[in-house]
Amino acid sequence: MSLLETLAGKGLRREPPTRDEALAVLATSDDDILDVVAAAGRVRRHWFGRRVKLNYLVNLKSGLCPEDCSYCSQRLGSQADVLKYTWLKPEEAADAAAAGMAAGAKRVCLVASGRGPTDRDVDRVADTIAAIKERGDVEICACLGLLRDGQGERLAEAGAHAYNHNLNTSEGVYGDICTTHDFSDRQDTVRKSKDAGLSPCSGLIAGMGETDEDLVDVAFALRDLDVDSVPVNFLIPFDGTPLAERWALTPQRCLRILAMVRFVNPDVEVRLAGGREIHLRSLQPLALEIVNSIFLGDYLTSEGQAGKADLEMIEDLGFEVEGTETPSMPEHRRAETVSVRRRGAGTALPPNA
Repeated sequence: MSLLETLAGKGLRREPPTRDEALAVLATSDDDILDVVAAAGRVRRHWFGRRVKLNYLVNLKSGLCPEDCSYCSQRLGSQADVLKYTWLKPEEAADAAAAGMAAGAKRVCLVASGRGPTDRDVDRVADTIAAIKERGDVEICACLGLLRDGQGERLAEAGAHAYNHNLNTSEGVYGDICTTHDFSDRQDTVRKSKDAGLSPCSGLIAGMGETDEDLVDVAFALRDLDVDSVPVNFLIPFDGTPLAERWALTPQRCLRILAMVRFVNPDVEVRLAGGREIHLRSLQPLALEIVNSIFLGDYLTSEGQAGKADLEMIEDLGFEVEGTETPSMPEHRRAETVSVRRRGAGTALPPNA
């Protein structure tokens, strides 16, 4: 049996590949790229059909971050010419979110620069969540940096569905891209969000100079954390950042990375995220055969392709936008996510204490 047949079969059984098999995907030739996409596509369609989940980013607070992540245009010391502003008011954020919701976004991702939220920041985000939910039925994913004890629970109580905190790269090279926090800090926040009842969202950035081994390491680290969604970003090399000259990706390389992530995490939401337009270029439609989720429109500090073009791409492929009434996750994973409280205050059952 060929490598790709083996990996597709394992994916249908929720069985992880070996590290050597995952590395072999990244080592396939450009001549084999359609076969790689087809094998990963079998796994994608088995667990998610032909649905595409749309996500929409709202940058609540832009720039002036004290962390020194080398890839980030908002980092400490960044000379990138990006927007810089303090917290949006809840109604301003709700207006921005409404545009994405009107285009079919099922999830709104609320992002704020910084090391992590203060308790006052959590209150701000809670007010913003309430303002957005007045506009319609939408999932909220918060992305506010490193969480402290109790903050995830407060976000869940406010109506957040998920929390995003990317691992970004492997533990072995994390210190090469950031010195103000470490890999274990990021792992800890993912675990805190999960313990709080939030759906854990964590992914990676490819194209920062990492090796194939690093990419496989981070894909398996995400599997070990048992996250529900994995955003795959491709480095946007902003002028004014340490990685400004790092143009190391080809469209075929991006497709191989996406396929490897799908094989390692077969039944989770794999999201095509930042940098897809500039690195995949005309091969973006092929990526949708592997992923089941994309960001619609613009990103945090860079513009994406027009939302209308995204919707046309989905339609041209014969895919359909995932509706709010359709569960995103396969049934066996839905049972493992948020448990609604049915005991304690307001019920006839004793509290969990």
